[in-house]
Amino acid sequence: MSACVIPLSQPMPIADLPPAFRLRVVSAAGAGFPSPAQDWEETAIDLVALLRLDRAASFVFRVSGQSMIDAGIYDDDVVVVDRDATPVSGRIVIAVVDGGFVIRQLVWRDGKPVLEARNARMRYDAVIADESVEVWGVVRASVRNLQG
Repeated sequence: MSACVIPLSQPMPIADLPPAFRLRVVSAAGAGFPSPAQDWEETAIDLVALLRLDRAASFVFRVSGQSMIDAGIYDDDVVVVDRDATPVSGRIVIAVVDGGFVIRQLVWRDGKPVLEARNARMRYDAVIADESVEVWGVVRASVRNLQG
């Protein structure tokens, strides 16, 4: 197992975060052509509610490594993980492999659950999710700092 192994430490639930995580939304930002009729809008966004971080089963991990870039998850991204979500084929999961957390896609191959990396430019061994592997939670969202 190489790259993207996060040392196993005690994850902490974030349900007890203070309610001060609020941003002001100025307006919708069109991804096409801007509308001259767009009104000035000011609405509060509660990041805890938006990312559903107020649940006891929600956790946050910082990604380390390049193994999931073809899935749109990059080094230093933050992912929101649900412990109570059902891990099904095709979902991105956090698993405990060889004593550390890894982020991988869960897929079924020949009737067996397999954890696969998503980086075509590098080689990562697939891991059969057997009794020695714990699928710890399902990734629900990711956050990226574009200023890098």
